[in-house]
Amino acid sequence: MGKTKTFAFTENQNRLAATAKALGHPARIAILQYLAQKQSCFCGDIVDELPLSQSTVSQHLKELKAAGLIKGDVEGASVCYCIDYKNWNALTDQLNRFITQPENKHCC
Repeated sequence: MGKTKTFAFTENQNRLAATAKALGHPARIAILQYLAQKQSCFCGDIVDELPLSQSTVSQHLKELKAAGLIKGDVEGASVCYCIDYKNWNALTDQLNRFITQPENKHCC
């Protein structure tokens, strides 16, 4: 389905799909897990932890930031990244509602 069809869905559906897409790569999961452990860090710290080049890590950070899952504060010539807990908590609530939504628990 192309982006042109997204208008046919609710804002919540589009937001959840975009976030799921951002979470759809194991490197991004690893980055989020690392940030959750460290509270915040620089791109170079993440590069040292993952078997990826700096440019690849930067691209994954860009995707996570665009999805609102992380934020970055400029500190001198570097950017310090951390989880955006406001958006993270909203995602958690949205996922919980989505997962527990089906009331009819009978098999198909």
